[in-house]
Amino acid sequence: MTTMPRAADVSRISRLSSKGAAPPAWLVVALACAGQFLVVLDVSVVNVALPSMRTDLGMSASGLQWVVNAYAIAFAGFMLLGGRAGDLYGRKRMFLVGLALFTLASLCGGLAQDGWQLLLARAVQGLGAAVLAPSTLTIVTSAVSEGAARARAIATWTAVGAGGGAAGGLVGGVLVDTLSWRWVLLINVPVGAVVLLSSLRWLPESRAGDGRRLDLPGAVLVTAGLGVLAYGISQTEAEGWTATATLLPLAAGLALVALFLIVEARTAAPLMPLGLFRSRAVSSANAAMFLSGSAMFCMWFFMTLYAQNVLGYTPLEAGLALVPSSLAVLVGSKSAPRFMPALGARNVAVLGTLIAAVGFGWQSLMTARGDYLTEIMLPGILMMLGAGLTATPLAALATSGAAPGEAGLVSGLINTSRTMGGSLGLAVMSTIAAARTASSGGSTREALTEGYALAFRTGAGVLLGGVVLMVVWLPWVSRRISTSSAG
Repeated sequence: MTTMPRAADVSRISRLSSKGAAPPAWLVVALACAGQFLVVLDVSVVNVALPSMRTDLGMSASGLQWVVNAYAIAFAGFMLLGGRAGDLYGRKRMFLVGLALFTLASLCGGLAQDGWQLLLARAVQGLGAAVLAPSTLTIVTSAVSEGAARARAIATWTAVGAGGGAAGGLVGGVLVDTLSWRWVLLINVPVGAVVLLSSLRWLPESRAGDGRRLDLPGAVLVTAGLGVLAYGISQTEAEGWTATATLLPLAAGLALVALFLIVEARTAAPLMPLGLFRSRAVSSANAAMFLSGSAMFCMWFFMTLYAQNVLGYTPLEAGLALVPSSLAVLVGSKSAPRFMPALGARNVAVLGTLIAAVGFGWQSLMTARGDYLTEIMLPGILMMLGAGLTATPLAALATSGAAPGEAGLVSGLINTSRTMGGSLGLAVMSTIAAARTASSGGSTREALTEGYALAFRTGAGVLLGGVVLMVVWLPWVSRRISTSSAG
């Protein structure tokens, strides 16, 4: 979920070692991958802990989404800024700053005594992740010579990132069952401290040093706009769409996003150069990724709540129940490049989205006394297999429409679109589910099931809309295109 290094940047990287001698390449790769693993793990590790967090801290059902969204919105909103900061001030420096911030926020979140303290800590975690994550891949590529060795290092980085996301449910379940929900955050403290001290000693410094300034106003505006929009959407469940408490944050969020676009059009060094979207490949792939992310990001959230709140699974059982779905993501991601040369990137993206839509539709048939095989495992595998098949060709299509010097920026944009879409999608789906649950009798197992099922039906509809968008708008690229950006 991070940006690829631009070719022009890599060619200008200067390596500086505080000890004068370059550390072993394997050690540099291992440290960078450890940072990436922590960042990706924390996107998903909290899901199985959500019911426990709610009980312990007295959080509302509608507010529970913010444990996930506070992290995701800050991560997505500041990710491109983090990449630019690494270019200007040094990748090692930003890696260390981001990891220190992430680790400190994890400690504060694990010790939180109130819901707002946890949400604030999660937002700061997301900011730290956004500073840290973009530097990890550039550190890897600058440590290993071009050729087969670099390809293996990038493959390792990609696998570690995918593994972090896939392992989140299982790791979270073990920690919550054996210790408490607090340890899904506190576990980052000793691990982060070890990686931080090792990185301080062994990581070499590198930078692009092109003199461009940071677009801090742009990052703040887009993050604030998305957060306020998501808050406005969440207010609709309790207040309705026409209430002042809903309309004011929605209007403010839209105004902030509009102001962000104005700033990006006028600034000399924009966070998101709007000219990139003149390319059909870039604009259509980002729109498709936004829609895809808005549905698929919600899967782990609702599946975990269904397993624990309705079926009575323990956190560990819920984590284990989602292992097949986690493996399906890896299978889909690794299979997509094999199909793309023969079928075309657009067709693979459409196929993946259709498979995911079938899974969402199947999952929407869930009952309050669901069978694991047919109401969790098999539909979960279809949803996540489709997600894996979809992401790689969309990223490849987007970067195929970019100039060589802009490939890294476009790769960052496609990942940002996925996360931003997921954040707003979770706000919408949570509101829809809560409203249906309330109208179906409150917090009974049957009422909760009705709400979760409607969220999955809505997700299926969004994905089918994404299929139409892809067929109509995505370009047909007959030549073989690069898939290196799809990590």
